[in-house]
Amino acid sequence: MKESMTPIAQFELILGLMVAVLGLVWLAQRLRLPQAAMLIIGGIVLALLPWTPDVELDPNLVLILFLPPLLLSSAFFTAWQDFRADLRIILQLAIGAVAFTTLCIGYVAHWANPALPLAACFTLGAIVSPPDAVAVKAVLQHLRLPPRMSIMLEGESLVNDAAALVLFHFAVAAALTGTFDAGHAVIEFILLAAGGVLAGLIFGMVALFIMRHLHDELLVIVSGFLTAWGSYIGGESLLHVSGVLTTVTCGFFLGWRAHEEMDASTRLKARGVWDIAIFLLESMVFILIGLSLRGVMMRLDKDWDVFFTWLPAIGIITGAMIISRFCWIFPTTYIVRWLLPWLRQRDPYPPIAVPLVMSWAGMRGVVTLAVALALPDTFPGRDFILITAFTVILVTVLVQGTTLAPLIRIIGLNAKSMPLTKTLTEAEARAKIAAVQLALVERKSLQPDGTHLHPRLAEQYGYRARVSARFARETKELLPHRNAHFQVVQEAIKAGRAELLRLHRTGAVRDETLRDLEHELDLEEINVQGWLSDYKDL
Repeated sequence: MKESMTPIAQFELILGLMVAVLGLVWLAQRLRLPQAAMLIIGGIVLALLPWTPDVELDPNLVLILFLPPLLLSSAFFTAWQDFRADLRIILQLAIGAVAFTTLCIGYVAHWANPALPLAACFTLGAIVSPPDAVAVKAVLQHLRLPPRMSIMLEGESLVNDAAALVLFHFAVAAALTGTFDAGHAVIEFILLAAGGVLAGLIFGMVALFIMRHLHDELLVIVSGFLTAWGSYIGGESLLHVSGVLTTVTCGFFLGWRAHEEMDASTRLKARGVWDIAIFLLESMVFILIGLSLRGVMMRLDKDWDVFFTWLPAIGIITGAMIISRFCWIFPTTYIVRWLLPWLRQRDPYPPIAVPLVMSWAGMRGVVTLAVALALPDTFPGRDFILITAFTVILVTVLVQGTTLAPLIRIIGLNAKSMPLTKTLTEAEARAKIAAVQLALVERKSLQPDGTHLHPRLAEQYGYRARVSARFARETKELLPHRNAHFQVVQEAIKAGRAELLRLHRTGAVRDETLRDLEHELDLEEINVQGWLSDYKDL
């Protein structure tokens, strides 16, 4: 943010926006609206208030501050096996759909606004072509989509920025110099992408090596944030490869290895810290998008007649952007399978609800706004491009984002519409884990004379293995009994916590004892809540 406010005033503004975030998210939950849409609306309202200070977003700062941790977090928690299984479709969307949309918007924009040079029109196409990782994740996390579809949409949004940014840089160069070499653009994209993936693996290995030798939970968590920014800046500014792919690849690598390298306590604390940080970053991004309306209005100043002259062209371009996604996804979903019988046999035709929802789930966000703001002041048609980009964000998040949930309900989309590759159920996996644990306990406990050195452990793990195996076979029949069991456990934890607090308030236990025992009860409660929520849809 660049403004004439003092540092104290800037800090007060940030605090004020955080207060606004709390109120807007609470309101979105009450009204059952997407939080992203409510935050943008709140930002727009703040932008229209006369006493709101003028805030101008620095596009480079926005990309470096917000994008790396959001990308790393999304990649870290993305299921790599499922991502790899659908890599063909993800790349088809992340590269093919971006290039197709850029071309469509370029020609449509030139037709709708002939005064805008064709190269500038393609620049606009590159700006609005990629669905945004932050916007997509913010909207999808509260929707009941098939898991495979969520992975494809989030995977697309993680990768497509790299393709769009390369197209953007070449389109800007063509608009300013009047020359464009398609072959050179393709070769550079391949080099940037391959270099980004390789750099991400290197940064991930270096980060993992550092984390192993820190031996402190807080230092490990802080190093995770530094890895996000370090991988992005290192890839983009030092190695001159795709910073987006560098960060995403680094996130995938760390997410794959974290299960082996991090202990349970570090994982629990890191998850809590990252959840809060990501919530604040995502929320601030969307409220700042709404707040940036003031900058758009200031550029128009009193020349609103120009805006109304542009309005039909902006509407046509926005509509073309939405339609172009349908025109890409439907043919590539069905025609490719029709042409390739082996692919159709491995991955049959999905119901029409699948491409319909995927086509409608094309929200744009922070990358589109930041890239539009990064255009040089002398760039032809800069004001028109900026206002169009802002309109596209508003329409996709406020209209498409808010109507996705009703659309999913109306067409009856569910997990069976696009199933994942057949794997063990959670109950079956638990049964296998319990069997292995029992085998180890019996091997360590059994004495030569047939007695057990640890009879209580053998009994406990034996019971757990038998119950887990039976539950895996008869999940639906036993579910009510299991839920009743854990509800009683939950009440027992609540009673234990009440007694612990009574002992503390009467001076019978010290603060340190309170914290230690409370932590044990909290872990037990989290475990029970997980058990109760795992099969709530059965």
